[in-house]
Amino acid sequence: MLVRDIDTPALVVDLDILDRNLGRVAGYARQHGLRLRPHTKTHKSIRLAKRQLESGAMGLTVAKVSEAEVMLGAEPADLLVAYPIIGRAKLERLMEVARRTRVTVALDSVFAARQLCDAARGAQLEIGVLAEVDVGLGRVGVAPGEALVQLVQSITKLSWLRFEGIAFYPGHIKDMGESGQRALAQLAELLRSILSDFRRVGIEAGIVSGGSTPTLFHSHELDGLTEIRPGTYVFNDINTVRSGACAMEDCAATILATVVSTARSGQMIVDGGSKTFSSDRLVNSPEPIFGHVVEAPGARLHKMNEEHGFIDITRAGREFSVGDRIHVIPNHICVAVNLHEQVYGIRGEMVEEIWRVDARGKLQ
Repeated sequence: MLVRDIDTPALVVDLDILDRNLGRVAGYARQHGLRLRPHTKTHKSIRLAKRQLESGAMGLTVAKVSEAEVMLGAEPADLLVAYPIIGRAKLERLMEVARRTRVTVALDSVFAARQLCDAARGAQLEIGVLAEVDVGLGRVGVAPGEALVQLVQSITKLSWLRFEGIAFYPGHIKDMGESGQRALAQLAELLRSILSDFRRVGIEAGIVSGGSTPTLFHSHELDGLTEIRPGTYVFNDINTVRSGACAMEDCAATILATVVSTARSGQMIVDGGSKTFSSDRLVNSPEPIFGHVVEAPGARLHKMNEEHGFIDITRAGREFSVGDRIHVIPNHICVAVNLHEQVYGIRGEMVEEIWRVDARGKLQ
């Protein structure tokens, strides 16, 4: 099958770039003695999870129990659920996952820890726990200092739970420019302070798990960090390019779309909209752009309905006709992947692989 035979809109992945991305990050982790436990939220694919494990990942990260259930298909040595699991139904399912592989859960409350403890006791299984600390994003995680110490001390008193360390996500650092470098230095100092607090009260954090794709290749600058959990790096996207974590040629995934209308001067409509590309905006920018048109960088995908993409071609530098096909690199590939049922893996003009997005829609 050739690329020209793919029906559109379609999610297409350049396998050479994918392999290069996997190798680059696995090599970086080995070079700096960091454990790589990539987040599968980006690709949601058993096939790619296996590739990550084969290239050097020591385990996998998921956000939801349903993703954990799917990723058992990759046969990971362990799974980190980097999300507080609340509620009996989810916890009962998680215990079934824990019967098949080693499970660790990141959480930020005694309530969540006690519920997890009760479920583990009922299943007669020991579950690992990472205490989640907020390092600046203001999403989940307790504040560093006494609140974190108290949470950890509470966890260590609960039977059937195995305290393993801490987890954090520096999502507030969007790029590694001057301000990002300052924020990273502040994060490094904060980690030193956290680990000092632990030593003072006799707490041992065997795992210090953190990182993100924008900060990925600066992870070794954080003293005490033992594990990284990047997700987007497998494909990369326009926001990753803007963060400075990759170049345009490192973007493995594109959306292949067809021009369906040129009826209005200076504009073309393609057969994909918010249900194809996602409506995520560019980071640190008020500009309403939803992706990069590979064939015409001057064109602007500036508006979307559900099934229509509006592209301003007044500065495209070329003409387009109905039936032409274009590749668009989305702003945020993780959300775009979840909108597609399958992925076409290509080398050159040949479709070499087709795989399903196994964990698509797994939100519970």
